[in-house]
Amino acid sequence: MQTFPNMYRGFVHCFISVSRQVGFRGLYHGTIPALMTSVSENAVLFMSYGFCQDAVRFVLGSDNGSQLTTVQKALSGSVASMFSSLVVCPTELVKCRLQAMHELEKSGKVASGQKSTVWSVIRNVLKVNGPLGFYQGLTSTMVREFPGYFCFFGGYELCRSMFAKTMGRDKEDIGVVPLMFSGGFGGALLWIAVYPIDCVKSRIQVLSLAGKQQGFIKTFLTILRQEGVFALYSGLTPTLIRTFPANGALFLAYEVSRKFMMKQFDTSL
Repeated sequence: MQTFPNMYRGFVHCFISVSRQVGFRGLYHGTIPALMTSVSENAVLFMSYGFCQDAVRFVLGSDNGSQLTTVQKALSGSVASMFSSLVVCPTELVKCRLQAMHELEKSGKVASGQKSTVWSVIRNVLKVNGPLGFYQGLTSTMVREFPGYFCFFGGYELCRSMFAKTMGRDKEDIGVVPLMFSGGFGGALLWIAVYPIDCVKSRIQVLSLAGKQQGFIKTFLTILRQEGVFALYSGLTPTLIRTFPANGALFLAYEVSRKFMMKQFDTSL
């Protein structure tokens, strides 16, 4: 929907069309690189998030382990996203191309009947562009990540603080449902804030398969001029439907894992 906004009337039409034309399996194109993206991005993101919080404390002259404000944590998340961008960009490029292969063939941008698997896409990128070809759209990815993860971590911490205040508890003890809602809220803020940037990134990564693609600014202006502002938000509905359960589960796993490892670490002392 991001790359070919005029091909589908909306989320439901896209879902039905892909199911009919490609089959139910078509809805799972790009699953492997999507999983690789999720695992690698969050591993690097949350590891860097901890280091960046320490860096913020060092800059502010605060004691090691002291509590940061919501804004300071949001800034830590922004800086951490610069590191995760380096692992996100290659896997997202493969994922986006696999997901849009049907539309690329249908629009005539690539020859029909091509074998589309994870390895065929990887081989094509290496053959045509070399290893650096996996970083097509890196600028767009970084432009998306920096403000996006400020909203992501900031929204999560703000929502968690509001739940804690309302319930009269510490933020660490608000329970599973408020915690997951806070994660979903942070994810929703991220996508609402940066979705147009993500749309431009997807265009660059997918359409570069059909030839050299324009840079971020030129692609952005071309979409505005030829398709209008609403084209930048094509696909936002399914993204928001996905983001609440996905990011709710993400932060639940993060907090449970963090508490478990901290407990093990304390015990070992």
